[in-house]
Amino acid sequence: MSITVTTWSLEQTSPTDLLPAAAPDDDVRIVRAEVPSPEFSRFLYASVGGDIRWTDRLSMTHAEWQKLLDRPGVETWVAYEKGTPAGYVEFAARGEQGDAAEGVVEIVYFGLLPAFRGRRIGGHLLSYATARAWDLAERWPGLAPTERVWLHTCSKDGEHAMDNYLRRGFKLFDTKVEQEPDVPNPGPWPGAARD
Repeated sequence: MSITVTTWSLEQTSPTDLLPAAAPDDDVRIVRAEVPSPEFSRFLYASVGGDIRWTDRLSMTHAEWQKLLDRPGVETWVAYEKGTPAGYVEFAARGEQGDAAEGVVEIVYFGLLPAFRGRRIGGHLLSYATARAWDLAERWPGLAPTERVWLHTCSKDGEHAMDNYLRRGFKLFDTKVEQEPDVPNPGPWPGAARD
């Protein structure tokens, strides 16, 4: 069995493209996870992507996660509401093919845990993280200043994902339609996926 998946690629080519969202009224903080932790990153990945079929990284070993997180220019920013992880953004200094393209930052993963969706946290987190992608070279000596921030979203992602990206000033530059295997939603643990 397979499903048709549409993938949209979007970009910003100047920091002035960013259209920030208002911060939510609740006690929401966004903090960089400065110590690369495969355990924490896997928790975020599985918890955010479990109900929308994020499966690419589930088979990665601890060593593979560590190697990925230790690369220069890879950062994870986590939104917390009243001390509880609500969502995260992971970005990396690289181009579309995974190369270390000068001045290019990809937002690799972005999303909220299901319990925190629809509460205005996503727009704020995306705004904050995109600004951090634009100033990435300030925290990583040796990296070229950011000239482009890009990401992709697909028809498996949340229903408000594309609208959030467009409202933050990202512009569509590519669309692909492909067949993918129809895999069950893995959930953050077996049997925990919401339908």
